[in-house]
Amino acid sequence: MLGLMMDMPLLISGMIQYAADYHGEAEVVAREIEGDVHRYNYAQAHPRIKRMALALKRLGMKEGDRVGTLAWNTHRHWEMFYAAPGMGYVLHTINPRLFPDQISYIVNHAEDRLLFIDRGTLALVEQIAPALTTVEAFVVMCARERMPDTKLANAHCYEDLLAAEDDAGFSWPSFDEKTASTICYTSGTTGNPKGVVYSHRAAVLQSLTCSMFDFLPGHKEGVREVMMPMAPLFHGNGWNMPFTAPLTGSKLVLPGRNYEPDKLYELLEGEGVTLSAGVPSFWLILLDWLGRTGKTFTTLRATLSSGSAPPRAMVEKLKRDYGVDYIQAWGMTEALGCSMPSLRPGSDKLSDSEKIDRRMVSGRACFGTALRIVDDEGKELPRDGKTVGHLRAKGPWVSSGYMKLNEGLDPEGWLITGDMAIIDPQGHVSLTDRSKDVIKSGGEWISSIQLEDAALSHPDVLQAAVIAIAHEKWQERPLLLIVRRQGATVDARTLLDHMRPKIASWWMPDAVEFLDEFPMTGTGKVQKMALRERFKTYRAN
Repeated sequence: MLGLMMDMPLLISGMIQYAADYHGEAEVVAREIEGDVHRYNYAQAHPRIKRMALALKRLGMKEGDRVGTLAWNTHRHWEMFYAAPGMGYVLHTINPRLFPDQISYIVNHAEDRLLFIDRGTLALVEQIAPALTTVEAFVVMCARERMPDTKLANAHCYEDLLAAEDDAGFSWPSFDEKTASTICYTSGTTGNPKGVVYSHRAAVLQSLTCSMFDFLPGHKEGVREVMMPMAPLFHGNGWNMPFTAPLTGSKLVLPGRNYEPDKLYELLEGEGVTLSAGVPSFWLILLDWLGRTGKTFTTLRATLSSGSAPPRAMVEKLKRDYGVDYIQAWGMTEALGCSMPSLRPGSDKLSDSEKIDRRMVSGRACFGTALRIVDDEGKELPRDGKTVGHLRAKGPWVSSGYMKLNEGLDPEGWLITGDMAIIDPQGHVSLTDRSKDVIKSGGEWISSIQLEDAALSHPDVLQAAVIAIAHEKWQERPLLLIVRRQGATVDARTLLDHMRPKIASWWMPDAVEFLDEFPMTGTGKVQKMALRERFKTYRAN
């Protein structure tokens, strides 16, 4: 027997339609590539999005065709998250921080027919254009008066395309909710980037989950949230904020391409941001700037993090000095939002220190997804809060594979995440390492994350990374790499003495090296593969 419910597909277009119809006055504020700030609202954005959908059709796009974007967090880029998927086309967001050869590979592998760019990526695209074998036309996302001279063949101005269309009488088409909506490629730190293909159904379910009252803490009835994804829009759908903000009637703030601390602060404070999202490296830099300038926040109450573990000292400082809760969820490109970042119900009586303890884990079990840990042979391990294992994930918004590749799942159909983790009986997930970063010394594991956290608790340390170096007796030992704060002079002995009470004695790094800067991935993480290559012949004295 089947239920007597209407069968209506879950489609991304429904979220912008709802936003325009029922809270059209909520703003979208974005910094342009040129630096000025653009603002409009959902009611004004929706007709533009519909006209761009029609323009894509006029350019010859057919259902399932890929529309690439190589752009920063601007309002036009955000519009594409609805215009392309809403017609049954697939939006492919590309990371401009990758190497040119990687970008060419990604565009060709995805078979993008159109490529939307902005003035910030134009030079890069002109450089690689001869290698783009599937791209038929380019669209520069700018106003006519800002349209640059370009040697790109068949280049269009975004606003010219809009002006040529009439959305009167237009309605979003209906199709299978399992249709591909967006594609995001992994960072390619261990080989060629791999394409993760999201569906409309997954995107809507993720957005509904992110909108639950206990997902992002602190919401009060009737208060309009102001969301600002510092995570780039090409990084896991901007952590779903391009969808969650319209769905919840929240104001959306987009930082463009300028991620300098003063420019981020200008938007965070000036636009009254209440919720932000970004990896720890953003906050390490921003906190350093806040400390030097004496600035503070008046509206920001929480920032969502994922991807890499934050230093405890940073989490404590944000709460103590700025009143901002640093909340973590576990997720990755292949599995967005698979844990809840908020404190578990019943945690209100915990002390401040105990609450920070909970903030240091990567969220807790989330309805709709399943997480478990397994040993090297794939046998499930206990959720006892102590046992370390390989993290696996399942769920309706977890990737079942990679584009054009038959890999990614274990024999039982669970996603192989590449993370090492501990899960406690209440479902809290604590990452201990990436499987490729874990240090095995004398047959025992040393967590690089915990060593980095101990180093980052020193006030003179801006960034820390721990990698394995070869050792004749113990096979591997930890090497600590440090970027000092501006003007700091901390030395190796002082730093190790500071760390000694915080970690097991046999975990102590064998050596410390100081660098001017770390190589970073396109998603704001330390590129440990490059560090391992640089120090592959290193031997401690």
